[in-house]
Amino acid sequence: MRVLSLCLLALSLTGCSLMQKPYKPVEPFKQTTQTQPEHIKPAPRPVPVKLYTDASDLVSKPFRDLGEVYGDDCQASAQSSPPNINTARKRMQIRASSMKANAVLVHQCEVVSNAQGCYRQAVCQGSALKVSNQ
Repeated sequence: MRVLSLCLLALSLTGCSLMQKPYKPVEPFKQTTQTQPEHIKPAPRPVPVKLYTDASDLVSKPFRDLGEVYGDDCQASAQSSPPNINTARKRMQIRASSMKANAVLVHQCEVVSNAQGCYRQAVCQGSALKVSNQ
């Protein structure tokens, strides 16, 4: 019985030693001077979007209407900084840029009180346009 257990122990130890992989030296750390990988490109900057406040400025220019856009700036509480119409306009331009527009015809900008989720809110609405340069 002892002989059998010793044989099994010796067999299991040699079996485990045969499963080891050969030693492979690790390559030294290569320091690169490039900080970003080549396949990652920086995000493209949004195309500048021109604001038109008067529809008569567009009379002689051919354009295509891409849809309605809006921008807002929320004042969360009475102690927060007040809403800014310029911020609402800028957000409207950013939304228009994401629609591939190069102009916005502003319909209205106003500050409203007691908007849902806001103490006061600046809201701008307009039309996103693709104006041709002819």
